[in-house]
Amino acid sequence: MRIGLYGGSFNPAHAGHRHVSRTALRRLALDRVWWLVTPGNPLKDHRLLAPLPERVAQARALAADPRIAVTAVEAGIGSHYTVDTLRWLVQRRPAVHFVWIMGADSLGSLHRWRRFDEILSLMPVAVIDRPGHTLTAPSARAARAFAAARVPEAEASTLAGRRPPAWTFLHGPRSDLSSTALRSGA
Repeated sequence: MRIGLYGGSFNPAHAGHRHVSRTALRRLALDRVWWLVTPGNPLKDHRLLAPLPERVAQARALAADPRIAVTAVEAGIGSHYTVDTLRWLVQRRPAVHFVWIMGADSLGSLHRWRRFDEILSLMPVAVIDRPGHTLTAPSARAARAFAAARVPEAEASTLAGRRPPAWTFLHGPRSDLSSTALRSGA
């Protein structure tokens, strides 16, 4: 199995999340994408966070694709950090070829994530372009630190089978939807 892992608050989930997932399914030749709805991002204000069961239910209703599974595994295992969740999944599913999926906006702050270098060493990473980040994301601190591990976009379908560290940047149609903007009514 080739499974993409797409983590986030999904506060709220929106069509942009589904767009990223479908792009990853197609371009990375994945069998499934799992949305990992986090109990709370340590880098964000939790006071604005809808209750986890509400976000999971809303994400499931929106996913509308049998290849997309919505899970709250982080709450179930007591994980607060992506690196811990990914390590847990890799240990329990050694035969699965996982790919971490993230938006280009997140690549800019990846160096602030707990043990970001270990994330890139646990599994390949696919960065999906976002409006306003096409030119800046590939020169982000984490991207520069792992520049030698960048896989050409034309070889993206091989990413799941590569030994980490390996990452690629996928260009294409972009969604300008944002959970932050949706919450603020913008």
